[in-house]
Amino acid sequence: MAVTRGPARRMYAAAQEAVAYVRRSFESPGTERDDLIRQAKTVVAAMVAWALAHRLLPPTVTTFAPFTAILALQATLYRSVRECVRYLGAMVLGAALAAGLAAGLGIHAWSFGLLALLALVTGRVRHLGSQGLQVAVVGFFAFTSGHGRIDYIGHLAGSVSLGALCGLSAHLLLAPARHVRHRQQAVADLYERLREVVTELAAAAGTDDGPTGEQVGRWWHACDRVAADAPHVQASVDAEAENSRLNPRRPDGRDADVLPRAQEAGQAAGRSAAHLRSLLRSLAYSVDSGHYSRVPRRFLSGYGALLNTVAAAMEEVGRPARTDRRELDALVEEGLTLHEDLEYEVQQDTAVPAPVRTLCGALLTDAGRLLHELRGALPEPAGTP
Repeated sequence: MAVTRGPARRMYAAAQEAVAYVRRSFESPGTERDDLIRQAKTVVAAMVAWALAHRLLPPTVTTFAPFTAILALQATLYRSVRECVRYLGAMVLGAALAAGLAAGLGIHAWSFGLLALLALVTGRVRHLGSQGLQVAVVGFFAFTSGHGRIDYIGHLAGSVSLGALCGLSAHLLLAPARHVRHRQQAVADLYERLREVVTELAAAAGTDDGPTGEQVGRWWHACDRVAADAPHVQASVDAEAENSRLNPRRPDGRDADVLPRAQEAGQAAGRSAAHLRSLLRSLAYSVDSGHYSRVPRRFLSGYGALLNTVAAAMEEVGRPARTDRRELDALVEEGLTLHEDLEYEVQQDTAVPAPVRTLCGALLTDAGRLLHELRGALPEPAGTP
């Protein structure tokens, strides 16, 4: 009975997940809705392609039409066109090999083996990408079913072209949705989480006792989560950048350079999290070793002001709307000035022990890296020398 219940429970859980997936697709726009719409378009395109091929072409090539229609309906219109072009190229090469060998060498087992060898080698051409194997598939069909005859190859080309036309037409009639604002907001959320850590750290640095080990651990885990989420956010921004190519739909953001800016800022967010973790590592060591209590109060006060400037720069970079480049540059310059002043004070204060001076230098180094990372988080405006 337990054996029966196990598969039944799994099937029930899978059914529940499928129902929840469909419900989410109806409730709000997003990945689920995009995927569901694409599946529906794929079914319709494949059905229309098969019906037309069944009516217009011989049965031996009918299957190629719905297969190509499914191939044509990729996640983005650009990818669909690219894969269609690659498949058509593979079809031409496979058909040419089959026709040439059939005409020149005849239909034999050894000539079929030669076809397989040549098709597999030809399919490794870099420009064919993932469709390279289709050189052999098309070649086999043209060689065995069509015996390399030109009329069969013509019908095969017609079936493939019909499927590609149905698939691309479905994509053009209902183009993939654009999610520029969602991608902007995802990048902005990364910077908001980093800014909260830096703001809390700046406030703790200005107190007499400094941060506790529990606080440092919490900040460290927050940076870990940002570092883990940043690649996923970056991948979604990259996917949206591809989705914008050849897409007839207008983006849901106003600026033409939204996605390039989001790509740059998303990459910088992951690196900023790494710099902040390095800073927290130095801070945790100083708290555990007792060196933090020997750091001059004047330095800690200035360092808190420096971190507040870093937090303000993060807020500017992470704005969903267009970042004010002049404001960002002004904040970075202000932070670098504070950085230089603190560095000079530490070097000139001979009363500071060497281990404490080293700690202050490490803290300043990581803060400086954060400032430089934020300055380069956005591409330079067009026309900038």
